Amino acid sequence: MTNTPGTSPETSPDAPAVTRLYARLVVSDGPRAIDFYRTALGAEELERYTDPEGGIVHAMLRLGDAVIAVKDADDGDPGPDSLGGSPVIMALDVSDADAVAEAMLRGGATVVYPVADQHYGQRGGRLADPFGHLWMISQPIEELTPEEIQARTTELFT
Repeated sequence: MTNTPGTSPETSPDAPAVTRLYARLVVSDGPRAIDFYRTALGAEELERYTDPEGGIVHAMLRLGDAVIAVKDADDGDPGPDSLGGSPVIMALDVSDADAVAEAMLRGGATVVYPVADQHYGQRGGRLADPFGHLWMISQPIEELTPEEIQARTTELFT
């Protein structure tokens, strides 16, 4: 079997194509979360749908070239706080990791790992937003080949 771009030996070229992927963040306070993402990350609200009480059923936000959805937690969709945290880390490439971290902290985020220069050529850190979602923010500081990154990674563990 020939491996065509976009397929693997395990997938058929006749399989339906994925046309979009985005994270859907379940939060305890949708309107406040949208404000946080707007202020701290520069998100642009594209659409918002609410229930009769004003709870967010679905809101789509643009962050640079990416989009995320936000919705209020409910019986069918629990938020990270009711699950003991989130195992998912949102990776966000930014132009200034220190500035984004400061904006997130002003909005109520907490530091998981402080922003620092990393062995893989990025300056970055990890923060938890006020709703329990984890964000790894990073900016490039040096150009490295995959081989150089692997060598540095191996060195960390030896």
